[in-house]
Amino acid sequence: MLKSVDCVAGYGLYIDLVQALIAGKETLRSGMMKEVQRVEAAVAAAMGGKTCALVSSGDPGIYAMAGLIFETCKAKNIPLLPPGHPAEDPKALMVEVVPGIPALCAGAALLGAPLAHDFAVVSLSDLLTPWEVIAARLEAAARADFVMVIYNPKSKKRDWQLDAARKIILAHRDPATPVGIVTGAMRPNQEVRIVPLGELDAAHAGMQTTLFVGSRSSSRYLDFMFTPRGYAGKYDLG
Repeated sequence: MLKSVDCVAGYGLYIDLVQALIAGKETLRSGMMKEVQRVEAAVAAAMGGKTCALVSSGDPGIYAMAGLIFETCKAKNIPLLPPGHPAEDPKALMVEVVPGIPALCAGAALLGAPLAHDFAVVSLSDLLTPWEVIAARLEAAARADFVMVIYNPKSKKRDWQLDAARKIILAHRDPATPVGIVTGAMRPNQEVRIVPLGELDAAHAGMQTTLFVGSRSSSRYLDFMFTPRGYAGKYDLG
C-alpha cells in the first residue's frame, strides 16, 4: 500500500520508520499533538486527486488515526466509499483501513499468551478522556476479572495515573498477580519483563510501554505469562 500511493502523511517518527518503503515520495510530516492537522492534510491531498496513506503505529483502528479520519469527514460532510465500491459521486473519497499488528498483539506474543481468555483494553491518557471515566472503566474491568491491557501508562507530563490505576486494580487483584511490561515491542529498544502487581512502579513505563495485568487465573511460568482458557477443567493436561 505504501509503495502504491502518491504521498504519505504521518507523525515524524512513523514516517522515519517506513522511510525505506517510501523513498522519493511526497511526505506530509507533523509532530506530536498535531493529529487533527495531520488528518486534514491527508484529506486535502486526497480531495486534490492524490492517493494518500496516513500511517499509524500498530493498527490504524486501535487508538490511532482511522477513527479521526471518519470523524473529520463526517464533520465536513465528505462522502466516503469503501474499496471497490462504484464511485457514483465524483466528490466521494475511497477510504481503506489497512490492518496492522497492534501493540497488544505484539506485546502479548513477546510475553507468551496473556490474552488467551477475555480481556479489556484501557488507555490511561486523559488528554481526550476525563480521568473519572478512565477510573470507572478500570474499576469495572478489574472487578469483572478481565485480563487488562493498559495503553499510554505514562508520559513526561502524565506521571501519576499509573499508580492511581494500580491502586484501583489492587482492590480486586492479589498483589502477586503477574503484570507483563513490554516497551518498544518489535523495535530496537524492545524490553520485556514480568513483575508482581504489588511491585509495579511508574519507573517501568514510558510512552512506548504496554502493560498486561493478569486476571485471577493468569500465571507466570519461567519467563512467560499466560492466561488459561479453561481446558484443565475439562481435560487431563498432565
